[in-house]
Amino acid sequence: MRKAKILVVDDEHLIRWSLEQNLTKQGYEVMVAGSGEDALKLMREDTPDLMLLDIQLPGINGLEVLEKVKENEEEDVIVIMCTALGVLETAVKAMRIGAYDYVNKPFNLDELSIVIKKALETRELKREVAHLRSEQTKKYGIHNIIAESRHMKNVLEMVQKVARSDASTVLVQGESGAGKELVAKAIHYESSRADKPFMAINCAAVPETLLESELMGHEKGAFTDAKMQKKGLFELADGGTVFLDEIGDMEPGMQAKLLRVLEDRSFRRVGGTRDISVDVRIISATNKDLLAAIEEKTFRNDLYYRLQVIPIFLPALRERKEDLIPLAQHFIDHFNREFGKTVKGISKMAEKFLLEYNWPGNVRELRNVLERAIILENEEVLLLEHLPKEVMDRSAGVSAGPITFQLPPDGIDIEDVERELIRQALEKTSGNQSKAAKMLNLGIDAFRYRMKKFGYL
Repeated sequence: MRKAKILVVDDEHLIRWSLEQNLTKQGYEVMVAGSGEDALKLMREDTPDLMLLDIQLPGINGLEVLEKVKENEEEDVIVIMCTALGVLETAVKAMRIGAYDYVNKPFNLDELSIVIKKALETRELKREVAHLRSEQTKKYGIHNIIAESRHMKNVLEMVQKVARSDASTVLVQGESGAGKELVAKAIHYESSRADKPFMAINCAAVPETLLESELMGHEKGAFTDAKMQKKGLFELADGGTVFLDEIGDMEPGMQAKLLRVLEDRSFRRVGGTRDISVDVRIISATNKDLLAAIEEKTFRNDLYYRLQVIPIFLPALRERKEDLIPLAQHFIDHFNREFGKTVKGISKMAEKFLLEYNWPGNVRELRNVLERAIILENEEVLLLEHLPKEVMDRSAGVSAGPITFQLPPDGIDIEDVERELIRQALEKTSGNQSKAAKMLNLGIDAFRYRMKKFGYL
């Protein structure tokens, strides 16, 4: 494990020597500088993790050095100011500029050791958080949404506009499995809120009595099991985004409370007496017809119009068939990485059946079909036989090509037809079983089973 690197900046030789000896014994790599100019020169050559910086220095003083360090946004250096007693005002100024903390001279080495350790732990934690957020942005950014169809290109244009705007309320509508949460995440991670939390909840999965507590939190003693205060999603997501999935299933009582949050951007915890103001973007999603729900008196009219300030409609997969094969290849690549497989693509016949199928479960169903096929099969190409029965049964109008023979008046044994097809395939491929199997859209194991069955093996 790499040693943390500390730069000690002080004009007193004895202090530099003492700190260098003490910190080296603690396992740190230590550099020393006697002036602000020397410190900045050392930093250009080898950036430290942490700097112990004396305020009173010859030439440019510690505050000027701190300002120059913080001017460079690339620098990830934690600065702890060292100050003599009686100059607290200067130390406070240093904190405003960006110093992590300050310590008084003469040093208590044990206390200094604790401050340094905490500072480095804080730095490492910030790095991990920044890395995780960067990974989330890569995973859920707009570039991960497949859009070959005009429908989806229009959706992505809207997503980009919303993400760059200050819009605080968005309603995403579409069938189950169409990708509503993916769109919500793209809006969040493409926006200036990306470094703040994205908090999601399924309104249909949480009872009304618990949903208010989940969203708004509760005070200690608010109800029987409230043994301590709890912050809700609105509070935890301050500065970021709250995603309310299946908003159409929210109970009327909770709808009224949500309406107040949307209008005032404030709420009270369950059992609380104080209003809490938050800055959150609220993205709601539903697969229900909310206008029909209004007619049925199950959804509030005023909430609907407050939610759909910016509406985004996601088309069903059957309405954007141009996206289907690119989506399929995207999932194949994903599951290849996840399961260590080397599937290259889909056979033409399997593609025909995929395109003909209606996909009632939309993108989620396509993803599940391909995940199952890649887990269970070992071919380089996904064949028709690898698709589930429901896809093949419900795909209408798919034909391998023009029929070149007619059924005899007295009928025919289907196994005779199958035997002849196996024979012709082997004949056309000079006995190459792999090529013959591909001609008939069969896996090699299934083809060999038929060869053995008809005496060709």
